[in-house]
Amino acid sequence: MASTADRERNPARTREAILDAAEQLLADRGYEQTSLNDVGRAAGVSRGTPGYFFGSKERLYREVLSRCLERVRAAVRSGKERALASQEAPDIVLAGAVGEYFDFIHQNPAFVRLLEREALSGGHQLEHIPPHLNAAQEALGAIVSELSLDPGDEAVARQLLISMIALSWFDVVHGPTVIRGLGVDSTSPAFLEERRQHVVNLVVQGLLGRFAAQASDHPSGLT
Repeated sequence: MASTADRERNPARTREAILDAAEQLLADRGYEQTSLNDVGRAAGVSRGTPGYFFGSKERLYREVLSRCLERVRAAVRSGKERALASQEAPDIVLAGAVGEYFDFIHQNPAFVRLLEREALSGGHQLEHIPPHLNAAQEALGAIVSELSLDPGDEAVARQLLISMIALSWFDVVHGPTVIRGLGVDSTSPAFLEERRQHVVNLVVQGLLGRFAAQASDHPSGLT
């Protein structure tokens, strides 16, 4: 493990260590209960180092959110490239996209908790972060492209994206509350696999059913 002196001799490594520590602490404790001193201690650097790199706790918080949202954008772009290169049927593409998003969320639980805390406080910090809008719009555009939807079907794609997010996030956020109350361990591999398959099936079958019902009026799109 690198010493404090070693970390601080490598600015890029130090910056990432501070962001990693801040992300975890802010997700676990929230903004008000996290200090720059706490972050420095958790990152293994001197107390003044986070302030030196980021200036203030607010700026550090925004950098943490920006980095998280950039991960989302990267995942969306990667998934879109794979989907378009696969030339699979739309239902297969959609199943893959939903499964990949579910996996991403469960591999980044701190990101989910951060956004939940931000939502409860009104989402004001996200107003200052352009990637917030870009990540959502990129995800929406990816769904339209991957499923070969008509421009008029963007409202359907938007609702699909909201459903994917809600279904994938719920057990991450409410594992210790609602799901535990049902007598289920939300962290068990068996539950996660069952939940993943359920979410994929629900979204895919729901969208396919919608388009099947409208096939006579809207022959383009999913077939």
